[in-house]
Amino acid sequence: MKVSVVTPNYNGEKFLKTFFASLNDDFEYIGEVIIVDNGSSDNSLDFIKNNSFNFPVRIIENSENLGFSPAVNQGIREAKYEYIFSLNNDTEVKEGSIKALVDLISSDDKIFSAQAKMLQYSNKDLIDDVGDEYNLLAWTKKRGENHKSTEFSEVCEIFSACAGAAMYKKSLLGKVGMFDDNFFAYMEDVDLAVRSRINGYKNVLCPNAIVYHIGSATSGSRYNEFKVKLAARNNIWVVYKNLPIPLKIANFIFLFLGFLIKYVFFIKKGFGSAYLAGIREGLSTRGKIKKVKFKSSNAKNYFKIEYRLIINTFKFIKK
Repeated sequence: MKVSVVTPNYNGEKFLKTFFASLNDDFEYIGEVIIVDNGSSDNSLDFIKNNSFNFPVRIIENSENLGFSPAVNQGIREAKYEYIFSLNNDTEVKEGSIKALVDLISSDDKIFSAQAKMLQYSNKDLIDDVGDEYNLLAWTKKRGENHKSTEFSEVCEIFSACAGAAMYKKSLLGKVGMFDDNFFAYMEDVDLAVRSRINGYKNVLCPNAIVYHIGSATSGSRYNEFKVKLAARNNIWVVYKNLPIPLKIANFIFLFLGFLIKYVFFIKKGFGSAYLAGIREGLSTRGKIKKVKFKSSNAKNYFKIEYRLIINTFKFIKK
């Protein structure tokens, strides 16, 4: 079974040689690579057009930077194959990883996404991300970050796959919905994961799929005003969009504390005003976000989500 690799690109020329070289090692499993270029001003497109690869490469050219979510959605809509490998351009894929992802995601109809084991590009002995967790405080945490690469060696369920190296089923994306274009970037994969869980699906880690990730290649750093503001806004939207009123009420004190503690944290980092601006924007513009319609048939799934949020909160407190 072949896959469609979907990769947004914005001035990523310096990463593309390594990116494509690693995909060439798994060419027999790749039906196509779709590069969605968000108005790059470097020589990214020239590099792609002037080189040959062991698989078809299709380019979607945008005149401006539309963001991660809209770009990936463009690629998904154009994809010819059932399995969609959402992959950042600042990555190197280890040979055999695409097959491992396909084997796992195709083994169970209830698997919505399968994430690769992401290791740090600059130190391949350390983990970058093996799944994103979400808790009652509305905090997202990368599982396994800075742990040894030999850890997390078993297939396991995760709250959310990181869309930087995750495989999805196009048919289920058609049912659950794709990434929310409004998010632009950040938290879009958590939002998608919550929706998948509401519909009774699960997200899993595929430890035999290895992807080396540079990280923050487009945004430029772990913390900056753009990233902090956008993530804060989108986190408001995740809660507003996906949680029914009873869960919002039940979790209100935890949500309030979570956002308050984060605000204090970013004040100390020098980004307090950016974080607060993101919160304000999220609240004032929430009306444009389409809420997930509550269905009584999914009631048990909401209880499962709440249970997972509680467990993740206790895990964080213990640490």
